[in-house]
Amino acid sequence: MSMSKKIAAVVTDLFEDVELTSPEKALTDAGHEVILVGEEKGKEITGKKGEKVKIDLGIEEAKPEDFDAVLIPGGFSPDLLRGDEKGRFGEFVKHFVQNEKPSFAICHGPQLLIDTDLLEGKTVTSFLSVRKDLKNAGANVVDESVVVDSGIVTSRTPDDLEDFNRESLALLQ
Repeated sequence: MSMSKKIAAVVTDLFEDVELTSPEKALTDAGHEVILVGEEKGKEITGKKGEKVKIDLGIEEAKPEDFDAVLIPGGFSPDLLRGDEKGRFGEFVKHFVQNEKPSFAICHGPQLLIDTDLLEGKTVTSFLSVRKDLKNAGANVVDESVVVDSGIVTSRTPDDLEDFNRESLALLQ
């Protein structure tokens, strides 16, 4: 039995519902703990399709070194998180990429990876509209259901969730 890991899911309103709920279920079913990190603790946020969840930990209190991995669901959430004036979400995620700790980003999620300034030479995929930005950030962008490179797992759309979840769990072994 592998040790239970702590995963920070960085999320705010208008996340793509299934891109949070599906990986969260896969991770918790495997015995891991998923903690929702957002702008403020206790705040209720709503997904694009109406899923309501409560933020467990505000970004001010969240210490990336307390977590084993980070999950970035897509939807409009990653772009909204990038709009944080202090850039706290990009900084938070940077810790994981820098230390090659598992980083799971699906659909529009890789937008937040761009803010780490660490994508140079890394192979990733994403939702179609984000690929140009990833390329401009120095990443090698491919069109595959799931890509794993240097601890980063990326996928394109909810259709890829099965592969995304499988590779994410494999990295936590």
